[in-house]
Amino acid sequence: MGVLRFLNAGESHGPALTAIIEGIPSNLEISSDYINRELARRQQGYGRGGRMKIEKDRVEILSGVRFGKTLGSPITLMVRNRDWENWTDIMAVEGQPTDKREITNPRPGHADLPGGIKYGFSDLRNVLERASARETTTRVAVGAVCKKLLEDIGIKIGSYVVSIGELSVRELIQDIPLEERFKRAEESEVRIPVPEEDEKFKKLIDLAKEEGESLGGVFEVFATGVPVGLGSYVQWDRRLDGRIAQAFMSIQAIKGVEIGDGFELSRRFGSQAHDEIFWDRERGFYHRTNRAGGLEGGMTNGEPVIVRAGMKPIPTLMRKKSLHSVNIKTKEPFDAAKERSDVTAVPAAAVVGEAMLAIILAEAVLEKFGNDNWEDIKKRVEEYRQYTLRY
Repeated sequence: MGVLRFLNAGESHGPALTAIIEGIPSNLEISSDYINRELARRQQGYGRGGRMKIEKDRVEILSGVRFGKTLGSPITLMVRNRDWENWTDIMAVEGQPTDKREITNPRPGHADLPGGIKYGFSDLRNVLERASARETTTRVAVGAVCKKLLEDIGIKIGSYVVSIGELSVRELIQDIPLEERFKRAEESEVRIPVPEEDEKFKKLIDLAKEEGESLGGVFEVFATGVPVGLGSYVQWDRRLDGRIAQAFMSIQAIKGVEIGDGFELSRRFGSQAHDEIFWDRERGFYHRTNRAGGLEGGMTNGEPVIVRAGMKPIPTLMRKKSLHSVNIKTKEPFDAAKERSDVTAVPAAAVVGEAMLAIILAEAVLEKFGNDNWEDIKKRVEEYRQYTLRY
């Protein structure tokens, strides 16, 4: 069992989404307002669907916090689904099943068919309600708690969109510092660090919407101020880069993850791939490049952690002629099912990526420095930072 863990529960159109976090130390200051700001960021982004106009996510902290500080006991978070009132008969916990909104035509690219086969469902709504990216609401809430913990010791996390569909700003942002990229992305409707390019992206999204299509893309998440030595090389499942990759791949529709320059490194000579080591009295050991993305040998190396993720287009298509599918009951060919959806959710996925990186880094911090009293832990972190400068 890890030092920090969380479980979440709830269906997309059920009464509420909940999460329980175990392992957060005592005396960490946290507020519902702080968490709600992160939840609001997840709901933003040009190309989101109609549900964002319905759901205005607000967290309720039910346990583990008293007078604005954590108690060291499990923290329970709940976000109510405002749309629940329209689904009470369809998603009822008790009573008899209804054929309203029953889904028997699985969508290509979604969990519908394998989930239905695995769990023995004749109504695929039982699958999509839990497989839905609505589940990430609670991940962002949990991530907010972890972000607050990391901020207290000088670790900042941010994200930005690099591309949507065929449009990319990767070449335009090479010389922009990470935190400045994040600041600019927060001013962009599509969360790119070059807001003046927004209109190009919005036109592409509008075109996709007109054609009933969806769009994927690539986003990057970073963490600055990360101390050396989080994670470990001594066992495969303690390598931090592996844990980060798994966390990102667990986000709905993510199909690829890179750390640092990732696959590009495989095309370079060794002399062009690795980050040379330097030292001075003020900084201690440091690197002038960060091709490794802040991780070497499964451990942080003191440079910013940089994670890049590729998101496929959302499986739900609103075209008149949708993708070919087969009815699970009649075995007759049909167009795949349609469910209210986004045209693109890459900007929102980037915010979810921030949450997942925060969760993994917070766990690594607590593994190294303890997880009892946060005030004591912060002192140990500072002592360790001083040690790394003297090493």
